[in-house]
Amino acid sequence: MYFFTKYQSPLGMLTIASDSDHIVGLWMEGQKYFGGTLSGEMEKKDGLFVLKTAKDWLDRYFSGEKPSVSELPLCPKGGEFRQSVWEILREIPYGKVMTYGEIAGKIAAKTGRTRMSAQAVGGAVSHNPISIIIPCHRVVGANGSLTGYAGGIAAKIKLLEHEGADMSQLFVPKKGTAL
Repeated sequence: MYFFTKYQSPLGMLTIASDSDHIVGLWMEGQKYFGGTLSGEMEKKDGLFVLKTAKDWLDRYFSGEKPSVSELPLCPKGGEFRQSVWEILREIPYGKVMTYGEIAGKIAAKTGRTRMSAQAVGGAVSHNPISIIIPCHRVVGANGSLTGYAGGIAAKIKLLEHEGADMSQLFVPKKGTAL
């Protein structure tokens, strides 16, 4: 059984999910893969401590503070590869970006491989079930393209601008499957 609450953010309504002890999901309304990692029923439970803690974290984030990801008990559901990608996402500093290729390089180095597919990393990034808190919006294409955000490119741009990222080298591609 999972529990959820709603949170009104500058990006619109968010849904935060918990297994009682951990945050297992955070999605924007209409987001691709909404609730995709959870199997089972979700019951609304606004008073659950861990959900209130997540709301407090989001309040601070959207008011311009930089709360640490480590403040929250996170437990995203996914296999070993996805977990390793999501761990790297947690390390990307506020206002900075990292490319899919850079993450692939880190995974390759960590696993003793000579290389890793940036496309495989993209798949793991796009299935991140705890958006904003695990900052998948900070991942961009090698050429600076703002692609691959399950919450939509407009939300990705708003989050990066909110964090003070240098947007001068970033752009929205004219066409592509990741828009």
